[in-house]
Amino acid sequence: MAMIKIRRLGLIGAIAIGLILRFWDLELKPLWMDEVITAIFSLGKNYHDLPLDVVVNLQDIPKIFTFQPGVSCGEITQNLTNQSTHPPLFFCGMYRWLGWIGISSDDWVMKLRSLPALFGVGAIVAIYAVNYLAFSRISGIVAALFMAVSPFAVYLSQEARHYTLPMFLITLSLWGLMQIQQDISQERVRFKVWFFWTLVNIIGFYTHYFFILDFIAEIFTLSLLIYRSKYQNSSFIRKIILYFGLSIITIIICFLPWLLVTWNHAQRSETSWLNSPGIFAPFYQTLLNLVLMVIALPVENQPLIITIVCGLLMLVFAVWLGVKLFPRYQQLWKQDKTHGATFTLFMFTACVMLQCLAIAYLSGKDITAIPRYSFVYYPSCCALLAAGLSEIPPLKSQNFQQIAILLIVGVLSSIFVVTNFVFQKPFQPEQVARNMNSAPSLPVMLAVTYDSYQDIALGLSFALALEQIRNHTSHSDGFIAVSRSPDVSNVWKKLSQLPVNVTSPLNLWIVAPGLRRRDYPQQLNLSAQTSCQIDPQHHYRIGIPYQLYQCYFSEQS
Repeated sequence: MAMIKIRRLGLIGAIAIGLILRFWDLELKPLWMDEVITAIFSLGKNYHDLPLDVVVNLQDIPKIFTFQPGVSCGEITQNLTNQSTHPPLFFCGMYRWLGWIGISSDDWVMKLRSLPALFGVGAIVAIYAVNYLAFSRISGIVAALFMAVSPFAVYLSQEARHYTLPMFLITLSLWGLMQIQQDISQERVRFKVWFFWTLVNIIGFYTHYFFILDFIAEIFTLSLLIYRSKYQNSSFIRKIILYFGLSIITIIICFLPWLLVTWNHAQRSETSWLNSPGIFAPFYQTLLNLVLMVIALPVENQPLIITIVCGLLMLVFAVWLGVKLFPRYQQLWKQDKTHGATFTLFMFTACVMLQCLAIAYLSGKDITAIPRYSFVYYPSCCALLAAGLSEIPPLKSQNFQQIAILLIVGVLSSIFVVTNFVFQKPFQPEQVARNMNSAPSLPVMLAVTYDSYQDIALGLSFALALEQIRNHTSHSDGFIAVSRSPDVSNVWKKLSQLPVNVTSPLNLWIVAPGLRRRDYPQQLNLSAQTSCQIDPQHHYRIGIPYQLYQCYFSEQS
């Protein structure tokens, strides 16, 4: 009885730690481009609702992100169909969630990120269920603890994006897969298990397109499991194949209404930003993604000595963990009690990874270079990690020490995530805002040029970060998104025609994705009576270039 209570406390402790790490300073980091996109569609709006080609007071930028009541899921789906590249379920759910909890200008960022954080906690419970079923209750608790403190899982949970929901669904699907694996070994078929597995996969398809990688991996794994059972009772094999085939057909039929949209989304320019892979890059990037699941120390934008030391520490830790785990996986594979679950998880993980490598090499889009995309195989990796450290040998003091080391390293790494030292936001809106605020006493005008909706979202992320720094500093601060159509000369023309009254020096920052440094003009006009000179000392590039112009009011006779 005492042991049961301890085990229950272990799961409760994992959930509590997961909640604390995921909701700790949830609003601290500024929204980046993809999170702004989430906000636009989840609030019931689309890009046509945004103020484009007009000057907006910087203090009014947060007012753009207000909840639009009375919007149906069908309308959100239509917005995503025309203006985005994502399936609709997550965004419809976010809209209902935000409408239910209510948001204000003071807490909207935290509440926007709160639902993904909750799904991240849900995944902790789900991974407990997977390992409890596949191995033991202790293994389930260890898996839950590992996921609770995993820097990768904390990072995804603090993103206002659709990653933790599919991660949660993948984990549930793995639970169904493990149920089927055990049923096959016991020569039984349960309708409720197949129904659950089918339903989770249908929901997953409408949550994230990468869910198809897990679906294919599960088909591959189940096919192997059925093949390995081909010399068992023939009537059982026929029955299991019938359930398997009907489940696959049902999932495909349920996704057919969205298939044409999926094809159109795949052709959009927003999906072409990934670079082609190097010869070996996808392999070492995949290994790095595995390491980041358990340890993440500050190496981004740090002094060289800190980068080197932290990088070496991560390497040493990864080698130590690999040395400890490899012989244990061999034992898990060899033991009759654990072979079936180990085989299933390994085959699933290997198939997903191979698909990621195939996409990188065959399509020229290296998804392995983006750590967040490894959510597709993260749950199975977490399950295997916990099994390796808790099942072989039978749990004893040495295992407890190694588990404790991983948990301590995980907590430390997660603190670095929360405080923005690791997994820093792409395009670094916080750093961009600090650079743009180099002269706090002067008014600032932020002008963003756009060719696509993503450029607009990027500009809004910078504007939000800048507004947060300059809050109440100047009522003359402004923001404008200017179309580059038909070419960049249109930007300079529109800026010269703006109805902006400038009676004092002003700093004009121009963000121009795709523009080279030499393409910025040496001089331009902001409204009819304001001349702006380029400041060559303040040109920056963080994925995209942005340039400072110093503007002065000039009297006209």
